[in-house]
Amino acid sequence: MKRSATSQAAEKRRMDFTDPAVEAVFSAYPRVLRPKLIALRRLIFETAAATEGVGKLEETLKWGQPSYLTTQTGSGSTIRIDQLKSTGNRYAVFFHCQTNLVETFRELYPKEMTYDGNRSITFRSDADIPEQALRHCIALALTYHLNKRKSARPA
Repeated sequence: MKRSATSQAAEKRRMDFTDPAVEAVFSAYPRVLRPKLIALRRLIFETAAATEGVGKLEETLKWGQPSYLTTQTGSGSTIRIDQLKSTGNRYAVFFHCQTNLVETFRELYPKEMTYDGNRSITFRSDADIPEQALRHCIALALTYHLNKRKSARPA
């Protein structure tokens, strides 16, 4: 289905970098990984926009990695993305290691994705990502605090 010019212009504005430092990090990624990481970035923004309670994301650098924060609503846990420095063809989505997020993802999607301890989901540049499963994981991270608050309320 072809999108209207207005829809395409709105998407382009949403995907433009607002932080030159973040844009520089993406520009410096190896050619084989850059499109994969840009696709992850787009997936995070799309998932945030489609997930109730998340609000506008803040994109910044944390530890030199592109990071996505729910600053406006405080609904979620920070998500970071980056190449894996130890290999030339792998990249990851990182989550706060003191949450149970990766443990939850592993229970929900034991065979669909590869995990690194309690901190990340990793991918190979020559493989497709399981988009629906990853969208669900991203939505869970972006609503982590919101869901914790809901479950802490008395019944």
